[in-house]
Amino acid sequence: MKSYSLLTLLILIGCFVNAQNKYEREYRIRKSQFPSTAMDLIDDTLDDAKRIRFYRETDSTKISYEAKFKKDRLWYSVEFDEDGTLEDVEILIKEVDIPSDSMKIILKYLDNSFTKYRIKRIQQQYPISKEEPTEKTIRNAFQNLILPSINYEFIVAGKKDKEYFDYELLFGSDGSFKKMRKSLPPNYDHVLY
Repeated sequence: MKSYSLLTLLILIGCFVNAQNKYEREYRIRKSQFPSTAMDLIDDTLDDAKRIRFYRETDSTKISYEAKFKKDRLWYSVEFDEDGTLEDVEILIKEVDIPSDSMKIILKYLDNSFTKYRIKRIQQQYPISKEEPTEKTIRNAFQNLILPSINYEFIVAGKKDKEYFDYELLFGSDGSFKKMRKSLPPNYDHVLY
């Protein structure tokens, strides 16, 4: 009986550890394979967009769809769940686009968390919320508004315990830490020569 409880404990610990890692695989799909409800929601915003690409993303816990494009000199990523419900809108930004008070708090957190680090990418995230209609979230994102409800997503190559890994960190608009996941390298289905 003790061996079963030990086995159960090890499985639960393994599930908890996996939840902190980001196993993500993204591959390109055709527009016709993109959920129609999601397409209806963003169709108007894609009118004057360039370099439009559609992706299906599988994570260790879910399947999602993403439309990526360039509009008004900004790179956008609009993510939907499997049913075509909006999850968030992200805009690729630089450090100078973040208010200085928030950036100081974020940099202090990074300095305390890693012995060395390099910021690889920053995205300004407009998450969907129950208090705000989906259309308003989309409108706010395409107006690039700095609101208290936005998040900043950092992809960082960081050194911890003498090893480098990529991490995905999420911060609030005020610079407060929300979440960190270790980002594992993508699986390659083809051989690189």
